Amino acid sequence: MSREKLSLIDKQVLWNRLIAVVEEQAQTLQRTAFSTIVRESGDLAAGVFDTRGRMIAQAVTGTPGHINTMALNVGHVLAAHPAETMLDGDVYITNDPWLGTGHTNDFCITTPVFRNGAMVGLFACNCHLMDIGGVLGPNASTDLYMEGLIIPILKLVEAGVVNETLMAMIRTNTRLPVDTEGDVYAMISCNDVGYAGLNMMMDEYQLDSIEELSDHVIDTSREAVLANIRAMPFGTWHSEMWIDGYDEPLLLKCGVTISNDGINVDFTGSSPMVRNNINVPICYTLAYTSFGVGCIVAKGIPNNAGSLEPITVSSPEGTIMHAQKPAAVVSRHIVGISLPDLVFGALRQAVPERVPAEGAGCLWGVNAAGPRTSPTKYGDEFRVGVVTTGGMGALPFRDGLSATGYPSGVRGGPIEIFESMSTLVVWRKQYRQDSGGAGKYRGGLGQEIEVGNSIPEPFTYFASYERTKVAARGAAGGLDGEKGSLTLSTGEKLPGKGNYTIPVGTRIFVHSPGAGGHGNPLERDRDAVERDLELGLISAEAAEKLYGHKAFPSMAAE
Repeated sequence: MSREKLSLIDKQVLWNRLIAVVEEQAQTLQRTAFSTIVRESGDLAAGVFDTRGRMIAQAVTGTPGHINTMALNVGHVLAAHPAETMLDGDVYITNDPWLGTGHTNDFCITTPVFRNGAMVGLFACNCHLMDIGGVLGPNASTDLYMEGLIIPILKLVEAGVVNETLMAMIRTNTRLPVDTEGDVYAMISCNDVGYAGLNMMMDEYQLDSIEELSDHVIDTSREAVLANIRAMPFGTWHSEMWIDGYDEPLLLKCGVTISNDGINVDFTGSSPMVRNNINVPICYTLAYTSFGVGCIVAKGIPNNAGSLEPITVSSPEGTIMHAQKPAAVVSRHIVGISLPDLVFGALRQAVPERVPAEGAGCLWGVNAAGPRTSPTKYGDEFRVGVVTTGGMGALPFRDGLSATGYPSGVRGGPIEIFESMSTLVVWRKQYRQDSGGAGKYRGGLGQEIEVGNSIPEPFTYFASYERTKVAARGAAGGLDGEKGSLTLSTGEKLPGKGNYTIPVGTRIFVHSPGAGGHGNPLERDRDAVERDLELGLISAEAAEKLYGHKAFPSMAAE
């Protein structure tokens, strides 16, 4: 038995149920994953798709780079393996950067869902794996083939039977075979939970298909975004920004055109591809561009194939944002996560009341490797990473968030977990005073982190940072945030990108960047300045020099 037609109330109830299903799917992956960045920081995506490969719903847990590339990946899977060839119990895998999430460390798993012998949809997920072979460190590769195992779209499980040959290939091409295989099974299980949840929902509501629901969700979301866009001024606005790059700074340029049909972002004029591994496949460019635009035009609207459709990207092949194979791309997030700030620079000219100042952008993860014992034993080594962040740009109506992974959405990880998996000790982790750009609304603060080894052995530190040469810019009279830096306890300053051997007894100091402020600092509320001073977020010198507050009677009374 199946309902002939769904009422509007039915569709709303079913939509809420779908969100619950995909969130349970994502939580399954986060709870069972081996990679710390997935388990502790939520670097993943999970979602449900219709039989045409359109994303209907995504889990709240996840990041834009994973979610919005996953939205494209299922279409690639269906192109390679048409729906009519799929069997119940099949599972597909790929980590091709141009078909997946933009680099090889992310595996993408797709599982078709069957009901009464017919395919009714698909579940997909992806997440970051700590090691899949290749050269060690995030800065060493100069082409794709140095970046580890590359898997085209292949059938990992056929009708419920695991392809042991493929699984053996995956295990063999990693320094962490147990963790890597465990993550693959976690992703398979994640989709299985979604499969069961969708069938349970369809049983309860007597559905044989979700196509009517899919059409409603996607069409309604598309029209809602288009309505918001059509309420904006039409025209084309341009923006450019410099980022650190490797040997020399890189120029990012865009033109944002707002029209009745949607918003197009054109990256013509941006720097060309480089030899280093910060090139970006177009799928990842689209992911973060659509997220940045969506923050302005899609607030409160579900993120799905419909809401993403009105936002398009143009970029000449061979630019840093439209890299061609076999370009090195493993650190594609360096440029990709900068794209919302670039787009905001153009949108600020059209709708200044909605757009934040520039933020830290790139994640400032603490990533290291070294021996577990002293004296060392060959092969007995750790490789760990914990997500740390800088500040978020101030908005026209509130302060930017401090130590926040925006726009990546990756949560900061617990230091205790990081320390438990290595010999390293984090001696200090705190807000970085005065790092947020001054303004009527202050930019978010970065962090100060101090790391050393607990055993008398050197360790390797992997740095892949931005905002060490070019600060996050303030807006509307707000001041720039502080640039990031990397130094040793010996006083030596290190470039923001590189693999560094930290000698015995030496500590490394990580200062992540602050974000730009918004508005004239002299217009900042006096109570807000006093509160920042009391909390140690700004110094007395900054309060007087930047905000013009020479005396603080309430604090003097204390």
